Amino acid sequence: MKAKKFATQIDEKVLKDLKAYVNEADRTISSVVTDAVAEYLHRSKLRPAFRSAMDEVLDDHQALLKRLAK
Repeated sequence: MKAKKFATQIDEKVLKDLKAYVNEADRTISSVVTDAVAEYLHRSKLRPAFRSAMDEVLDDHQALLKRLAK
């Protein structure tokens, strides 16, 4: 996929830490930011599915969970 340029702002401390990381890891800021945003988006999609599944399990086993809590 072709990379597109965009501009944003970042906290000075975060940028300092990012620059130190890319130097240690021999990576580019672009590659780290791309990976980080992709991971964030992936996780944000999983959370609602996890919560829905968790709610279903809690509802299905409410009586058992109450007994276990005693």
